[in-house]
Amino acid sequence: QVQLVESGGGLVQAGGSLRLSCAASGSIFSINNVAWYRQAPGKQRELVARIISGDSTNYADSVKGRFTISRDNAKNTVYLQMNSLKPEDTAVYYCNVQGLTRIARRSFDSWGQGIQVTVSS
Repeated sequence: QVQLVESGGGLVQAGGSLRLSCAASGSIFSINNVAWYRQAPGKQRELVARIISGDSTNYADSVKGRFTISRDNAKNTVYLQMNSLKPEDTAVYYCNVQGLTRIARRSFDSWGQGIQVTVSS
């Protein structure tokens, strides 16, 4: 079992910044792909940013140049630095981590519980 705990969300004014963190714990042998998704009220969950195959990053067009995804392998933690926030960034943000467990090297695909980000105009 791999658990993810997200932190860093909250209320911020437009133009402000927040940094989300996602700490993974449990039986982890390796972490391969990490990503942040978000879901606004009445909308489908969408990919915000991801790191795949170790160091290749992808961003949604709507956040390019404003958001930065990063990871600290030693801490098994993923970050999402969000700058120049806009009201349309308001959503519940979810962390997703894929990797292998320590026991039996089984693949895992874990999700965080979600954290609210609200940007006021």
